[in-house]
Amino acid sequence: MPLDDQRSIKFDAVRPGLRGISWRSDRPATLFWLEALDGGDPTRDVFHRDAWMTLEAPFTGAPREIWRSQYRYHRIRWGREDVALAWEQEYDSRRIRLWRIAPDQSQPPMLLVDRSFEDKYQDEGLPLMTLGKFDRQILLFTPDHQSIYLSGQGASPQGVYPFLDRMTLSTGTTKRLWQCQDPYLESVLAVLDADAQSFITRRQSKTEPPNYFLYRDRRVAALTDYPDPAPQFAGVQKELVQYQRSDGVDLSAKLYLPACYDLQRDGPLPIVFWVYPAEFKSRETAGQITTSDNNFSCPSRASVLFLLTQGYAVLNDPKLPIIGEGNAEPNDTYVEQLIAGAEAAIDYVVSRGVATRDCIGIGGHSYGAFTTANLLAHTRLFKMGIARSGAYNRTLTPFGFQGEQRNFWEATETYQRMAPFTYAAQIEVPLLLIHGEHDSNPGTYPIQTERLFEALKGLGATVRWVQLPFEDHGYRSKEGIGHTLWEMVRWCNLYLKARD
Repeated sequence: MPLDDQRSIKFDAVRPGLRGISWRSDRPATLFWLEALDGGDPTRDVFHRDAWMTLEAPFTGAPREIWRSQYRYHRIRWGREDVALAWEQEYDSRRIRLWRIAPDQSQPPMLLVDRSFEDKYQDEGLPLMTLGKFDRQILLFTPDHQSIYLSGQGASPQGVYPFLDRMTLSTGTTKRLWQCQDPYLESVLAVLDADAQSFITRRQSKTEPPNYFLYRDRRVAALTDYPDPAPQFAGVQKELVQYQRSDGVDLSAKLYLPACYDLQRDGPLPIVFWVYPAEFKSRETAGQITTSDNNFSCPSRASVLFLLTQGYAVLNDPKLPIIGEGNAEPNDTYVEQLIAGAEAAIDYVVSRGVATRDCIGIGGHSYGAFTTANLLAHTRLFKMGIARSGAYNRTLTPFGFQGEQRNFWEATETYQRMAPFTYAAQIEVPLLLIHGEHDSNPGTYPIQTERLFEALKGLGATVRWVQLPFEDHGYRSKEGIGHTLWEMVRWCNLYLKARD
């Protein structure tokens, strides 16, 4: 293969020529691959983006084209000679389509689903698979071979309730066979028979750790009995809360309070917001509820939830949507929307009485660290910050980042406006910077933290830089995790807890 050094930075750009070479799981010794019909450049005006090709052993014949997609290839699930499910996706329009295709070309393709991939309320789920005769996963068909099964997240305005559906392949219509109910978060992992009378689920609740269950003949039997792996967190109070941004966009977050906390008795607590924004093309999808209130709280590694054991409240993942509708790019108003989202979250926790405006801190990992530094630079809403494994100077990521497809020279003002390094002189509250010494994520090389630290130190700010030996973008060693938690608790105790 030639060196792939001329590819566009557009998200739908791919390498020209053969790519994605794999085996068909429904046939013996048959290859499958894709070929870009636009040279791999999504900005070219063509009707079809990809050709989907197969070639069977002994690989001396001519490859056979089984389908052409209008959007870029996303995934395929093989079933049999006349049925495969094919997904195509286009990032700019946020469209995703599901087609039933016939690899043997015995019937024309049929469009089953066409929606925005940001719209989680309309997510049809993914097909359940079974082991085929060639020891690879293929679609699980109903006994009449006319339908398949789908397992989905079940996001809705009322919450997240995973489901099991049956889809008729000739029409694309679905029938709901099962859906989890309060107080559980429970999803189907495997169907054990062709008529879906027996299946295995993974179930949890606010008070019950995840375990596996067998549904058979309308009876339910526990398959496992895993205990709570972190009983120190038992009794932690958790709530999915909802509120609005000043422009009317619906927002949500997970509010965690320490075990045995009582608002009337204990009053407001110091609180840490742990953030990570996301880009959207519509206000409606930006405000959707996509996390469950029924999941079991079990922090892992260097989770911010450890602070709950130290007397702090945590607002985890307060939604900070960055919206660009129509031809507008989300990041062109990134700072303004970020501030509006943070203000709405603060207004909510203060109105609930669980926090006061002078005892709120903020932190995040990776893009959340970038967000933390930006909010500290552009507002006076927080008393301190914790930024882990972040990027702060966008001239060091000039060919796109996160959801940004434009390069630095195409959107210079946006890049500079979004870079907290540009506004380092405006960061006036204490900031803890943590980074893995061997971070291999191309957008968050350790030099990002080193340079921000040097800038803040030179400007006279209160800043601490911690570099974790041998750690990558996420921290894995006992020493690295322990050190990170110790630094976070120490920083909060120094700069967030109210002094007597």
